[in-house]
Amino acid sequence: MTPPTPRAVFEQLSAGISAGRWHELADLYAEDAVVEQPFALPPAPPRLEGRVTIAEHFRRAAAGPLHLRTRDVVVHETDDPEVIVAEFDYDGRVAATGHVFRVSNVQVLRVRDGRIVESRDYHDHRGLARAMNTAL
Repeated sequence: MTPPTPRAVFEQLSAGISAGRWHELADLYAEDAVVEQPFALPPAPPRLEGRVTIAEHFRRAAAGPLHLRTRDVVVHETDDPEVIVAEFDYDGRVAATGHVFRVSNVQVLRVRDGRIVESRDYHDHRGLARAMNTAL
């Protein structure tokens, strides 16, 4: 069986986040995957190493107050068949207050054998923090 393409893996990741299936997302990553989040705000780490750490990151997200839905996705193929660049927005809602917001994102994914091995996630962490503060 042919492993899923990088685009298909991104689509699974995006659909899982939008559906709130956080507990399934770490399975999309290789055991030794690395996720870099250059715009992360403390106390969030700018780098996650390994599927176990990534799974914990998603467990915290599942326990958090945000509901995110991916929209306006544009996926760019690259000359490297393992790498895609995805541009998209999150329409978000803070569960406790109903406050709604939108933030922009870019992810650069390297997928090998159907698993994410590297990801650089340029999420608008400041926009997420503003949305949370506005909701309080």
